[in-house]
Amino acid sequence: MKKLLLVFILSTFLTPCSMAESSPKFSLGIFHNDTRAIKSVLNSQVRYANRTNFNKFIATYDTNYKNSDGFDLETYSKLVKEIWESYDKIKYGIKIKDVTVNDDTATVSVIETSFANMPASAHMDGVLNSESDSIYNLKKIDGKWKVVSDSVVSEKTSMLYGEARNLDIKLTAPEEIQPNKEYTATLEFEPPKDTIAIASIANDKVEYPQKPTKEVFRKLPEDNILERLFVSNSDNVNEYIVASIGLTKADVSDLSIKLSLTGFGYQITRVNVVPPKTNEEKNDESK
Repeated sequence: MKKLLLVFILSTFLTPCSMAESSPKFSLGIFHNDTRAIKSVLNSQVRYANRTNFNKFIATYDTNYKNSDGFDLETYSKLVKEIWESYDKIKYGIKIKDVTVNDDTATVSVIETSFANMPASAHMDGVLNSESDSIYNLKKIDGKWKVVSDSVVSEKTSMLYGEARNLDIKLTAPEEIQPNKEYTATLEFEPPKDTIAIASIANDKVEYPQKPTKEVFRKLPEDNILERLFVSNSDNVNEYIVASIGLTKADVSDLSIKLSLTGFGYQITRVNVVPPKTNEEKNDESK
C-alpha cells in the first residue's frame, strides 16, 4: 500500500552565489512551487488514506498509472477498496528521503509505514505493522501533478497475534533476484518457554486477485531456524515470501493432553524479480 511525501532540500540549488545571480528569480520560484505542489499531492494521499476517502485518494493518480507489479489504475483501485473494507483502521505515515524535479516530471523516494490494532478475538490481541522503501514517479499534466507510476524497493509486513506479538522474528530473503534463479528464505525466532512452535515458509507471486498461500507447517528446529529453497518465477513477476507461525502450549491433566493456541501470525517480505541487465545498462553503471 503506497501513499505520500515529505521533505526537499532546496539549499543545494541556491549554494553557488554566481548561479543564483545569473538565474532569473522567477525560475527558482516556479521550481519551489512545483516542489511544494508535489509534496502537497503526496501528503494529501496520506490524509485521504487515513480517512478512507477513496475518490479523493484515487484522484491523485493519473488515469494511465501503472506500478512495478503490473497493476493499472483499475486493478489498484480494486485492491485499495478491498484493503479499506477489511481494515479501515489502518494508520499510514511517510518519511521523504529525496525529491528530484526535472521540468514536468519528478521522482520521489520515501519510507512508508502502516499500523493497525487487529484483535483476533476478545481474548487475543493482534497488531499490523508494515514498512516499505518506495519510489514515486509524478508528472505535471494540464498544470497538475499526478502519480504516474511507483515501485517498491523493499517491503516488510507483520501481522502478529497473542504471544507472537512479543517475538523477535527475522525473515530474510534477497530483495532482488533474476527470473528462474534459486534463492533461500530463512525464518528465525525463539519461542517462549514451554511453548511448541510450528512454522512454514512459502512464496507467492504479487498478483491480483492474490491466491491462497500453500502452507506446509513444520515444528521449529532446535536451533530455531527454518529455511526453504525457492526458484524465482520465469514471468518477471515480483514475489512475496510469507512466513506463518503458530504457538501452542500443552495442558496435561488426568492423563490427557490438551493443546491451546497462545499466538500466531505472519511475517511477509518482498522479493523483486528483475530481468538480467543488458550490456548497455552494465556499461552505463561502470561509467
